[in-house]
Amino acid sequence: MNRIYFSLSILMGFLLITHSALAEQTRNVISLEQAISRAQQNDPWLHGSQLNQKATEYRSDAANTWANPKVSLSMMNLPTNSWAFNQEAMTQFNIGVAQMFPRGDSLAIREAQLNIQASQFSFLREDRKAKLETLVSELWLDAYLAQRTIALIESDRALFEQMSEVARANYASTVGNTRQQDVIRADLEIIQLEDRLMVQQQALESAVAQLNEFLHVYSRNQSGEAFNFDSQPLAFSVSNTLPKIALNSQEITNMTTYKRSRMARVLSQHPAVRALEVKRKVSEKAIDLAKQQYKPQWGVNANYGYRDDMPSGQSRADFFSVGVSFDVPLFTKKRQDKEVAASVADAEAVKTEKLLLTKKMLSAVEKEIKQLNRLRERQAIYEQQLLIQTHEQAEASLTAYTNDDGDFAEVVRARIAVLNARIASLQINVEALKTVSRINYFFSDSHNNTYQSDQGLTLQEGEK
Repeated sequence: MNRIYFSLSILMGFLLITHSALAEQTRNVISLEQAISRAQQNDPWLHGSQLNQKATEYRSDAANTWANPKVSLSMMNLPTNSWAFNQEAMTQFNIGVAQMFPRGDSLAIREAQLNIQASQFSFLREDRKAKLETLVSELWLDAYLAQRTIALIESDRALFEQMSEVARANYASTVGNTRQQDVIRADLEIIQLEDRLMVQQQALESAVAQLNEFLHVYSRNQSGEAFNFDSQPLAFSVSNTLPKIALNSQEITNMTTYKRSRMARVLSQHPAVRALEVKRKVSEKAIDLAKQQYKPQWGVNANYGYRDDMPSGQSRADFFSVGVSFDVPLFTKKRQDKEVAASVADAEAVKTEKLLLTKKMLSAVEKEIKQLNRLRERQAIYEQQLLIQTHEQAEASLTAYTNDDGDFAEVVRARIAVLNARIASLQINVEALKTVSRINYFFSDSHNNTYQSDQGLTLQEGEK
């Protein structure tokens, strides 16, 4: 009798798993590749970055332009006793034009500086896309882990419910050696499974809510309008298929041996580092611009003075004046010298920023590599030993109990051990993928299509 009940329990568990897989087809399911694509296509930050780049390019075009000429109009030397325009010979109506010329090559340098600065935005956008890819991948995998853990717990809950019914029936009919504590133990495990289910449902809802931030549809043509969040309800689940994520850098194909100097040179091509390199070039242009302050600024002015005829009717000659002006940068110690020194210090500071970022990224890559190595070792242990042995232990305990030669508590412990091992193995696989995703961020300059919708876990192309 016991054997029949437990066989039916196992069958019910498999049916529930199958039902869960079929139910996925009827839900709004989003794959990892789709989530990343939507996040990158609907990111307002990327649109804002393009607008900032255009603004900088427009400023660059406007920078290499002379200052506007100044026009002056004046009445000069009017007699105060009569205010008559033709009374005095020096009375005149004057119109003047003055034009200041740029100091040295300051305009051309400023134009070049802004052009260089505009090129920084493309690297920042690439860095943003890489960060989005990593962040969305981690959130998606968190949702996947919670969703699959729920499926595992629910399948085992059905089995424990069947075991509880068998224990109750055996205890009521005094068949075998079933005791009251066995019934209580079975009920307790069901309650604990319910608690674990609620914890995982909370994790799933949290991950989906955070993922929703990046999936709202954003239209660049409607950027000036208020965003209607209510018009885009995003209720979805993630697919039940674990994607393949390949390492997208050949530098870390061999995870045990690599040269830090070579790794640092590769990381120097990262968009975030290249953006700092652009910032350094902008700072160097600032030095050139500051040095132009040592050069005088020239200007030219021209004036035309109109005079009226004398009271007798005799005409008077008009006046024309032309002149040149320039400043003399004599007192440079407290101004020009300090401006150049400040620009040099800024350029050197950017170099330290680049070094600090490279060191930080190198340390992070090494940490992730070491973690991935350990996760691979744990994967091998679970796949080759733990999962097999816990399953065999559960089967042996079940067989002993159905033959009235085992303890019900041992059957329960064995089934819990199987569930825990399967969940732990799932967590390791997901954490390995998240680690690969974080590693791929640091090598985003060589990014290929590493996210594939397929079954199984792949850390490298062709690797199992």
